[in-house]
Formats: sequence, structure tokens, C-alpha cells
Amino acid sequence: MKKWSKLSFSFLLISILMFSLMACNKDTNQKQEKLQKIRIAEVTRSIFYAPQYVAISKGFFKEEGLDITLTTTPGGDKTMTALISGGADVALVGSETSIYVYSQGSNDPVINFAQLTQTDGTFLVSREKIDNFSWEMLKGKTFLGQRKGGMPQMVGEFVLKKHGIAPHQDLNLIQNIDFANIANAFASGTGEFVQLFEPTASIFEKEGKGYIIASFGKESGHVPYTSFMAKDSYIKNNKETIEKFTRAIYKAQQWVETHSAEEIAQAVEEFFPDTDPEIMKTVVERYKNQGSFATNPILDEEEWNNLKNIMNEAGELPQDVDYRTLVNTEIAEKIMKK
Repeated sequence: MKKWSKLSFSFLLISILMFSLMACNKDTNQKQEKLQKIRIAEVTRSIFYAPQYVAISKGFFKEEGLDITLTTTPGGDKTMTALISGGADVALVGSETSIYVYSQGSNDPVINFAQLTQTDGTFLVSREKIDNFSWEMLKGKTFLGQRKGGMPQMVGEFVLKKHGIAPHQDLNLIQNIDFANIANAFASGTGEFVQLFEPTASIFEKEGKGYIIASFGKESGHVPYTSFMAKDSYIKNNKETIEKFTRAIYKAQQWVETHSAEEIAQAVEEFFPDTDPEIMKTVVERYKNQGSFATNPILDEEEWNNLKNIMNEAGELPQDVDYRTLVNTEIAEKIMKK
């Protein structure tokens, strides 16, 4: 009888444990099922977008009940195609692309709802070390620029003109090299100066292939360089989701603002497995120091007008689009009040 009682008790205990585990797994699965999936298409993978990766790695999206799928779609045209065709819910890309789409007569315009970066992210790199650089030194030289119509090239031309340089007259300007091959072309001997993103610029400097001598971000001022955007219909049909998304981004922006370059680099290192941690720290510090990371998701009217001015100077503004037509700040303002 005692033996039977012990066996019965053991069986009962095991049953309770198994039931508890099953209930726990069921609860976990239900929570996972409740997470709403959001597909982000980013125009490139860059440390420049650190707050986005912080929002993922620190679990800020999950805290809001969102399950993020991040896909890199190189080039603004490919990113916008993914968004417009329904291949992505949200795009992280330059705000100029929303103007290009709108000017083509879209019935469902792409709306900027949260800004991520607020300066240009490129740097002027020289093949030779220059101790006392002046922009006049570029005249008559071969300059390896960026793709025509894209923000890096438009900002580059804007800055050059600001310093009295006519890009297409005073320079031997090369613009026919694909974005992915610009750094390799410079490393192979093409050009005396090049406009590069990080971490390539810092890597070149460490390897002695080039020297960072100026920042286009510092020279051009605040501009909505990279923003999160979605189709107007998606925002209207998913207001709560977009609010949650923007809140997660704002949490990440505040986290980045209050943490060191080393801590930020560690938080995003999983997204850059092939990048030297020291280089990452250097890059983050450089972007932080020049105020490239927006500290909140609001894209203001002054920045929008600066963007249009830069596009106009480059001859790439298809039409004058009013700030309120393609920018929605209500979402960001609402989540920042709470």
C-alpha cells in the first residue's frame, strides 16, 4: 500500500510538472503569436542607422508587441519599389525618395512619419594626408562622387557650391560607378578625393588608403537624411501599429543619446559581424559628435525646406512639395507626450 502511494504521488508530481510546462509553452506561444509582424526595408546596412538596430537588440520593438523583419534593399529605387509593391510595410530611406514618388502622380503617397538621421553621413577622403585642408584644394582634381540624384551626391554638390566650387566645371567629377564599387575604385587608384560613408572612411584611414579631411554632414546642416516612411493607406489602416513602431524608435533614440559610443557599438555589433569593434566605436563617436543621430522622431519643417533647397541646387527637385503633404508629425508628437 505504501509502495503504491509513493508511485501514485510520483506520478501525480510528474503530471503536474508536465502540465505546468505545457501551459507555460502554450502561454509563450500565444505571446509570440500576438506579436505583430512588421517588415522593414532599409536602403543599406550602415552604422549610420545605429538607433534602428538598438531598437531591435534592446527589445524595444518587442516591448511594443512588434516582431521586426529587417531586409536590406540596396538603393533608394529598390527600397521604394519594395514599399510600393507591398513587399515591405515600412521603408528606411532618404526623404527625397518620397518626393520623387509623389511627383510621379501616386494615388497613395509615401509619408515620412519618423526621422532617424538628421545630417548627411558621408565624409571627404583624400588619397594623401592634408594637414591644412581648404576646399579650394579640390579645384582641378579628380573627385569620385556618388550616384546622380541620390542624397549623398546632392549634399556633396551643395557643400561644394557653398565653398565656391562648381562641381561639373571645377572638378573632374566621376559619377558613373555603382555605389557598391566606389570604395574599391578609389582603393584601386581612381580619383584624388572621394565621398565615402562610414565605416569605409575610417577603415581606409586605419589602413592608410585615405584620410578623412572633412564632413559633409557638418557642412550641410540638418536635413531629413534618412526617415521611416510608409504608404498613406498603411498608416491610416494601422494607426496603433505605427504608434508602437514610432515609440520603439523614440526609446532607441533616447538610449543612444544617453549612452557612450562604446556601449552603442556593443549594442549593434551583431548587425556588423565583420567590422572591427574599435572601428565601430570610432564611427559611432564621429556620428554622435556631429549630431547625425536624431534625438527624436520629429521631422521639422526647417529640415524639410533644407532638403528641398539641396535638391533644387542639384537640379533634382521635380516639384515643390509642401511639408504637410508628405510629412506626418502627429504620431511622433503623440508618443512623445506620453
